[in-house]
Amino acid sequence: MALKNVKRSIDRIFDKNLQDLVRGIRNHKENEVNYISQCIDEIKVELKQENVAVKANAVNKLIYLQMLGYDISWAAFNIIEVMSSPKFTFKRIGYLAASQCFHSDTDVLMLTTNMIRKDLGSQNNFDAGIAINGLSCFMTTDLARDLANDILALMSSIRPYTRKRAVLISYKIFLCYPEALRPAFPRLKEKLEDPDSGVQSAAVNVICELARKNPKNYLSLAPIFFKLMTSSTNNWVLIKIIKLFGALTPLEPRLGKKLIEPLTNLIHNTSAMSLLYECINTVIQGMQSHGSSIQGSQNLMKLCVQKLRILIEDSDQNLKYLGLLAMSRILKTHPKAVQSHKDLILQCLDDKDESIRLRALDLLFGMVSKKNLMEIIKKLMIHVEKTEGTQYRDELLSKIIEICSQNNYQYITNFEWYITVLVELTRMDGASRHGSLISSQLLDVAIRVKTIREFAANQMAAMLENAHAISGQLRRNGMQEVLFAAAYICGEFAELIEKPDSLIHAMLRPRVMTLPANIQCVYLQNIMKVFAIALIQAEEEEDNERALNLTRVLLEKLSLFLQSSYIEVQERASSTLSILKYIEKLQVKESLVAEEFSILFKGELNPVAPKAQRKVPVPEGLDLDAWINDPPSSSEDEQPEEEFPKKIYDELYSPTREKRKEMSPEEIKKRKEERLQEQASNPHYLMNKAADGYQKLDAEVDPGLAGELNISVPLHVPGLPSSERYLRMEQDRQRRAQAEKTVKKRHKKRGKKKFVHVSEDEEEDIAPTHAVDIVQEEMPEGAAKTDSENETTKDDPYRALDMDLDSPLTPSETLPRPRHHEVRSKPDEEKVVKEKKQKKKHKKKEVKKHKKKSRKAPTESLLVEEPANEQVSEVTQNTPDTIEKKENKAEAKDDLSFWLSNSDAVSAPEAAKKVEGPEKVVQVNGIEEDEDDHEVAPAKEKKKHKKKKDKKETKKHKKKHHNVNDTVEMEASSNLQLSSYKLLGENKEIKLEFETRSSSREEKKIVVSCLFENLTENHIKNIEFNILDTLNTRLVRTGGENSHDAVPIPFSLPALSRNECQLQLTASSVTMPQRMRGTVTYMVQDQEHTKQEKLDFKLHLPCSAYLVTTPFSSVFLFSFSNHFTKLLTSGDVPDKASVKVDSKGIPLDHVLQKLCFFLKLSVVEQVGDSASLYSSSIQHHHICLLVKAAANGFISVDGKSNNASLLSNIMDQAKEIVQG
Repeated sequence: MALKNVKRSIDRIFDKNLQDLVRGIRNHKENEVNYISQCIDEIKVELKQENVAVKANAVNKLIYLQMLGYDISWAAFNIIEVMSSPKFTFKRIGYLAASQCFHSDTDVLMLTTNMIRKDLGSQNNFDAGIAINGLSCFMTTDLARDLANDILALMSSIRPYTRKRAVLISYKIFLCYPEALRPAFPRLKEKLEDPDSGVQSAAVNVICELARKNPKNYLSLAPIFFKLMTSSTNNWVLIKIIKLFGALTPLEPRLGKKLIEPLTNLIHNTSAMSLLYECINTVIQGMQSHGSSIQGSQNLMKLCVQKLRILIEDSDQNLKYLGLLAMSRILKTHPKAVQSHKDLILQCLDDKDESIRLRALDLLFGMVSKKNLMEIIKKLMIHVEKTEGTQYRDELLSKIIEICSQNNYQYITNFEWYITVLVELTRMDGASRHGSLISSQLLDVAIRVKTIREFAANQMAAMLENAHAISGQLRRNGMQEVLFAAAYICGEFAELIEKPDSLIHAMLRPRVMTLPANIQCVYLQNIMKVFAIALIQAEEEEDNERALNLTRVLLEKLSLFLQSSYIEVQERASSTLSILKYIEKLQVKESLVAEEFSILFKGELNPVAPKAQRKVPVPEGLDLDAWINDPPSSSEDEQPEEEFPKKIYDELYSPTREKRKEMSPEEIKKRKEERLQEQASNPHYLMNKAADGYQKLDAEVDPGLAGELNISVPLHVPGLPSSERYLRMEQDRQRRAQAEKTVKKRHKKRGKKKFVHVSEDEEEDIAPTHAVDIVQEEMPEGAAKTDSENETTKDDPYRALDMDLDSPLTPSETLPRPRHHEVRSKPDEEKVVKEKKQKKKHKKKEVKKHKKKSRKAPTESLLVEEPANEQVSEVTQNTPDTIEKKENKAEAKDDLSFWLSNSDAVSAPEAAKKVEGPEKVVQVNGIEEDEDDHEVAPAKEKKKHKKKKDKKETKKHKKKHHNVNDTVEMEASSNLQLSSYKLLGENKEIKLEFETRSSSREEKKIVVSCLFENLTENHIKNIEFNILDTLNTRLVRTGGENSHDAVPIPFSLPALSRNECQLQLTASSVTMPQRMRGTVTYMVQDQEHTKQEKLDFKLHLPCSAYLVTTPFSSVFLFSFSNHFTKLLTSGDVPDKASVKVDSKGIPLDHVLQKLCFFLKLSVVEQVGDSASLYSSSIQHHHICLLVKAAANGFISVDGKSNNASLLSNIMDQAKEIVQG
């Protein structure tokens, strides 16, 4: 063995650690993939070794490889082995690997439940800490359900470090297992008043995250959070609480009134900008809907705006952005408060940061009014000319259009000005992607504002007539789509155009052939509309020669469109030419054709609603999801095609692929020359040369127009007015209106001494020059009027957490507790089955008897039976559980409303009103009696007394064994009830019970779990626990406290409640029982005063408190029994003792169950009427017992150990257990 250990240590010296792996990867950059694959093979060999240190080193290297992108899921079982190591350094590596590679679909997660539970119950803070950290990364529904009780117990730990982490992990448990929220919520609520600030902060974080989606469920916590907000000095806690109040205030208007004073103080006094911003944000969010009904909200809002101005003027770009963001939210409810800072917001448009400029643009959108619209748009257009960035320029253009078109052009008073603005935007230098947006705006205004159509048509005609001069500029700016709108408007409203002949000639220029296909199609369609109007005018003037010339010009110029590369343009040109040839024949015969031809274009086309297609009702019998033809078969031939994209993806993005070498400039140049030579020698390659044919027609027909005007300064186009003229007109109008207003004020001053002040901020109602007609969009027949089909419901994990947290828990809502496996022999199982069958038969007989009785009972009439049924239903509805729920809900609401109300007591008239009212009538067995005739007070007292009795009985039934270390528990067929809790002390106010827990890892420490129960209806707080230390046993106290100092208990006890706390004791020797004296001091708070009380007790620690159950499963039972046999025969347990006890008729199974339960023993083997039991102490003393059922009802117990004193005490305790 010694040689083998030396060999292992030598092998470990030559093993590669993480540093060697990283160094090797850096040294093998050219062949990194092969080197890593070689390292993975070495790691697999290391994982097969028995030494835990070697496995931990291998897992540590796998963690690094996983960070590089390699899959390590194949080592999941080995990671669990390292996690189960008793050494903290190895355990930490295992949990880190699990947190990185484990997920909800990992198969081996089911093996970690008991291991994590064991780590959570460890006496070492850091073991529990890394278990909680790892669990938060791979939490599943099963783990959350199985470990919820353990996490809940850790919330009452004496160590703040553990409590804080337990509170934080509870959030993940609630998300994965929502059923745990209601049972755990009272404990989580207690942590808000925890003495440790870290635990308090964690509880605030968890509740705020839960309330973010379902705030109404946490409205009852408003008083506690208000107390924290006014007393806490932690800015991060204050930020969380203030965020929560921002979500709660819209639900409860009175809460906003309560928050005005503390929020005002925080805004005035805080120097933390983050806290200031959250306060302002809460004011905006909370006072938005109820601000008008709350006194002082207007002053608070003004204060917020002043503070936001300080943020915007700050040099820090982040604060400036947050100030603009908050200002935009205030703008929705208090626009006048923000409009006074218009100059500051306009300055932000010149900021270097583009995000700040965009946020300032959003603010300007809400600050627009009829008075300042033209001024703001003019300043924005100046910024469009100055700006260089394409993205910000596009955002400016879209924002200009959005500001003008909002709410059906609400703020535009002169649409001629808007048309000129749109035209000017098309001619501003700089590429843009909003040509189609401007085009749609021109069409929308021309169609919806009837009075502006003449102006718009003539403006568009002027643009088309000068298109040869500005087409190059429009192409560079991306504004060619404007020609689409111009052609459509001119064609649709051709009767309003002054010179249709010149417009036809302008639209037939050869340069039109260079426009996109959709614009050419619109040109062809609308040329015919303008031609129809020109024919009508010519025939009215009896100028047949003019009409014939127009027709021949069209026939000559439209023939060019037949050579277009676009098929639709060719088709339209061909159809148009056919119609024109027919018109020409009729004109030669001198017949009138204008009236018949214009009929083709009569009538207006109404716009179709955007959602019309989606709202077409589906005919009956039509399944849109069904296949029209047979679905494609998944054949084997298609598999390589499916794998091909994956193969390419793996080659490009896999971490194992080789890195591509970067080419030098010489190699790039050489490859380019080779590619050009190959293209020149390839006869099938199309060269980039001007093709012969129709593309040269422009130069042949009109060579003077072939060149494109490429100048930086936009040309002045005659006929297109400037928007500055309209701005000057508006400024003159405002000056005249202001002068009239001052004259009226003077007249009022002369006529009346007291006059009503007219504020300058009031918006004057300016009548629009052109009325806007809202055209009704057409919808299909039978279309639905709602937009519900667009709303998609997504799986929301917070939806399951939307539950009532104020109602009391039902018996079905308790958290599941881990139970030990029940071991029964076959005859016992047969007995249980027989008993179940007998019970079922007995129940069936009772049901039959009940039915016979109900048949024999006399029935009066149907009219009498119906009210009886109603009465029964009322009784079933008002069960005690539902009554308790309703009472608790009402109490919670009353507490909240009392806290929110300013008055401390109800006035006498209001109290009288509450007492007055119609007398309620109670129906008992068909006789009507007044409720006033009954004595109410005694009934209430009886109910309270009943509730106390019921609660005490349920608490007795709920007491179970909580020992974490026990893994085997045997139960007999008669359901033997056992409890490990013992009474520590009791008086009329408080009751203490305790149990001991031990761990094999702690050789000198045990845990005493104390259960505190409040027996009164008063509140018990400031609980302190103290034990007088002895030479052998001492109480563990936090920090450097004195041995006489008490340990504060980290919770308080509301009325008739109970809670558990864990305390640590150190023992130098475990061979003798210990008796210690102690005291619990506490404060009892009733409605009038608070008094201090104490309870003295004696703590008895038997030797079994230091024993540890040896955990083993059925898989290792055989090997453990062999080890047990070797231990007995080796001579390591020389001390012997025996005892013979009268069992008083108790069966052997019951005796074994009690011995295993109270003495923390494990059954090694049971044969007939004898059983072998084993346990060990925390200091590794062996305890071996042989229990036999002797004659005449006696039980003999023989014991062996390596410590005589410990064995003697254990045998005495075993004797008491068997006799008791």
